[in-house]
Amino acid sequence: MHGGETLHRHLSFWNSLTLGFAMVSPVVGLYAIMGVQTAVTGGGWFPALALCLAMQLLVATVYAELASQFPIAGGAYKWAHHLGGPVTGQFAGVIYVTSTIAMLTTTAYTGGVWLAIFFGSSSENGLTLVLWGVVFLVLCTLLNLARATVFKMALSMGVYAEMAGSVGVALLLFLFFRQHEFSELFQHLGTGTAPSQTAAFLAALAIAGWAFIGFDACSTIAEETLEPKRVVPRAIFFSLCMVGSVVMFNSAALTLSFDGTTLTATSASSDPVTPVIVNSFGAWAEKPFLAIVMVSFLACGASVVNYVSRIIYSMAREGNMPALLKQVAVDGTPRPAILFTVLSAGVGLLLGLNDQAVATIIAFGTGGLYATFTLPTGLGLYTRLTERWNPSRGQLKLGRWGLPINIIAFHWSLFEFINIAWPRAYAVSPDAPWWQVWAVPLVLGNILGITTLYVLIGKIRGAALPESSS
Repeated sequence: MHGGETLHRHLSFWNSLTLGFAMVSPVVGLYAIMGVQTAVTGGGWFPALALCLAMQLLVATVYAELASQFPIAGGAYKWAHHLGGPVTGQFAGVIYVTSTIAMLTTTAYTGGVWLAIFFGSSSENGLTLVLWGVVFLVLCTLLNLARATVFKMALSMGVYAEMAGSVGVALLLFLFFRQHEFSELFQHLGTGTAPSQTAAFLAALAIAGWAFIGFDACSTIAEETLEPKRVVPRAIFFSLCMVGSVVMFNSAALTLSFDGTTLTATSASSDPVTPVIVNSFGAWAEKPFLAIVMVSFLACGASVVNYVSRIIYSMAREGNMPALLKQVAVDGTPRPAILFTVLSAGVGLLLGLNDQAVATIIAFGTGGLYATFTLPTGLGLYTRLTERWNPSRGQLKLGRWGLPINIIAFHWSLFEFINIAWPRAYAVSPDAPWWQVWAVPLVLGNILGITTLYVLIGKIRGAALPESSS
């Protein structure tokens, strides 16, 4: 039984902040990229991580500015629709939904790997890992369909697990197990698979991009947030600040506590971090550490399901997806959108039967989200300069800083999208097929082509209707 098409407003600042924090998740972000960073760059990727965070904070500032004036479910999709028109909104929505579903698929696959490790499954067979990913998705679905208090509790537990485990482990490593001077953070760049230091730094920037996405989740739940014009902008910015601080501290602690040989050796496995933790603290630390990681992954996965379903709900409400997906249950939950989100990610999980396809999903998910960042920052800049948008009407007022921040944020988003999409055989695998190396432009090109065809057919049908009726 459906309750209508209106979401319930029940989320506080803390709930919005924890959703953003769990979405970006320091544990998920850092542990997903650390092995790849070490293998590709050889080391010295800390400055690239810091630069990526600084630039993403500028993007988050533009998002916060938009959210303070347009606190609407769907976030970037709705802003693109409002600032650029219905067709621009359609393109933004398609890119947003497909890339976030790819992000959920990646989170489910990676979370399934950690779930398997936690329960002692040593098999790295593709089918086995996909099945663990399905179990992970089911748990995330149940958290989203449960009472709101259960979902909020799961997010809070994720934050507490991150702080107690991730920060605690990093602090212990930094204080008692540090082997290197701080200069180690800036050494060994270019000693990995990348052919030069410049190539290694650009690859490090591209890989670091995965660690700082998802803060926009706070904007997609604006219609469920109390006092959204005040709360959502703060949640967007502070969630990324919190995550960024933890990621930077953790990456520094791990780099300074272990030699490059150890990190390179473990980076080849599906779990590059647990072995080095056990090596320092002893075997007793393995299960508690894995439990902390699992809680963090589940909170992240549940947040991604929530995040994507609200974009789908918003698109359905605008008529850009089946009307069924805009239905809301009596408790204010868009259940059809949630189930559609999970089923779509489940289909994507089947690609996990091929290890090379998993890398393609990760690359497209990250690249697509940076393409999405480019749209609101670019449209915001254009409408700001043409005076079609007046940012001073929002509660967040940046004054004369608004324009330069918007300019840098747009150019950074565009640069990072191109950087992530750039074909790099050395960042994938030596024997990777050409389609995997060109994954982002190929997948995104096909999606844009299909969307263009859909829009043109819609316009042709719209133009034919008046003639047929006459």
